[in-house]
Amino acid sequence: MATDRKADVIWQGDLMSGSGTIASVTSGAFGALDVSWASRSEEPNGKTSPEELIAAAWASCFSMALSHGLAQAGHAPERLETSATVTFQPGEGITKGALSVKATVPGIEAAAVNEAAETAKQNCPVSKALAGIPEVSLDASLA
Repeated sequence: MATDRKADVIWQGDLMSGSGTIASVTSGAFGALDVSWASRSEEPNGKTSPEELIAAAWASCFSMALSHGLAQAGHAPERLETSATVTFQPGEGITKGALSVKATVPGIEAAAVNEAAETAKQNCPVSKALAGIPEVSLDASLA
C-alpha cells in the first residue's frame, strides 16, 4: 500500500535575506524547524536545511534497508550506527554523498557486511531518489 507524507513550509522574503519554517509534517514528529539560505550555504546557526533533512532521511532509509538485508541473510544486526553526509554546492546542487555505517552483527564477516551495505546503498528508496548525485561513497565496517 502506498503512503503519502507531507511537510508544510512557510517562506517569507527573498532567497538571500528571507527565511522559512517547516511548520508541520504528517506524523507530527517534528515541526517549527527554521530554515534559511545562510543555514544552507554557510553556518547553520541553529537552523536546518533541505540537505540536512535529506541526510537524515538517507541515513534512516539506508539503515532500514541494511537491517532487512542482513536479517534476510540470517544475520539480524544488533546495532547499526549510520551517518549520511550530503554536500551542497551553491549553483550546482548536491555534489557529493557519503554513507558510513558501523555494524554490530554477531557471526558475520566484514565482507558480508560490505556486500549487504552496498546492496542497501543501491536499493533503499532514498538512495534511488538521490541517484543523480555525481559522487557517492560508502564506508561499512564491523563494530
